Amino acid sequence: MSQTQNYAQLPIVDLSAADRGPAARAELHTRLHSAAHDVGFFQLVGHGVTQAETDALMTAMRAFFALPEADRLAIDNVNSPHFRGYTRIGDERTGGSRDWRDQLDIGAERPARIPGPGEPAYWWLEGPNQWPAELPELRTAALAWIDRLSAVAARLLHELLAAIGAPPEFYDDIFGDRAHLHLKLVRYPGSSGDGADQGVGAHKDYGFLTLLHQDRIGGLQVQREDGDFHEVPPLPGAFVVNLGELLEVATNGYLVATNHRVVSPPAAVERYSVPFFYNPRLDARIAPLPFPYAAHAPGVTADPANPLFAEYGRNELKGKLRAHPLVAARHHADLVERTATRAGRTADGPDRTQSAMPA
Repeated sequence: MSQTQNYAQLPIVDLSAADRGPAARAELHTRLHSAAHDVGFFQLVGHGVTQAETDALMTAMRAFFALPEADRLAIDNVNSPHFRGYTRIGDERTGGSRDWRDQLDIGAERPARIPGPGEPAYWWLEGPNQWPAELPELRTAALAWIDRLSAVAARLLHELLAAIGAPPEFYDDIFGDRAHLHLKLVRYPGSSGDGADQGVGAHKDYGFLTLLHQDRIGGLQVQREDGDFHEVPPLPGAFVVNLGELLEVATNGYLVATNHRVVSPPAAVERYSVPFFYNPRLDARIAPLPFPYAAHAPGVTADPANPLFAEYGRNELKGKLRAHPLVAARHHADLVERTATRAGRTADGPDRTQSAMPA
């Protein structure tokens, strides 16, 4: 990699170019192909989400974090076997270390599904959200945001697949009306004062696409080709998009999932961010993607400590059990023990590159 490489900004992709004729769409595909293959992150503009829609969500979100702590703890996620609700500062873990942030986890609003005998444990992840009684507008804004960004992400995925010569609708069946959609409303309250600056530790997302709205404070860092973590300056009106591990596996490493992290802002400075995760059905099995560049795929990055499984829900549940140990201990102690045992059996195997594909 040239030492003159400029990391001051991620690639910028204008989704509205898809509607401006064949030449503009071809240019969009060129930029999207490069961003997804070379970086795994980009800034998305031309997505159609209005400032009014964004303001409605951010106003309700700030009102939630301004509530008295007792009101926020009334919807503590420890109360939810579905991992929904409020997480106190320091209660979530990434890479085994605490994340210095608090957040509200929200998903598609569905009835609780308790796995029956012989059913996969990941069905615990379907269930109702917890909402603050004092802020009915938060429910309205958050669920509207999930619907809005689901449409943006679906369109983006179609254009991305087309950009690398794959059938645009190849994965439509694994989403549909049962997609496992996930929204986080996150506050970083400033550094902890003990020398730790992990807002959220370095990680890759394990789904398909993440669309992030971040405020103007900054702090998101992406690991680039030189191996270092580089700041992502906020771009007004843009979503920061990154690819998840399932797209990397589905393309045998041609599309890349990239490590990223958040460094806490200085003490007494708050940062707000809203990541939206566009993921398939929990029982979806991710078939290898047919595309003309497959022969150039380098293979999937190996991580024996974090194998990927054929059914998406197993990956999602594994991540939740690790990230939310208090919820796991209260509701799913048996699953924690089983997951640890399974991890011990597969630590030396090829699960990450093989088991995400159907037999």
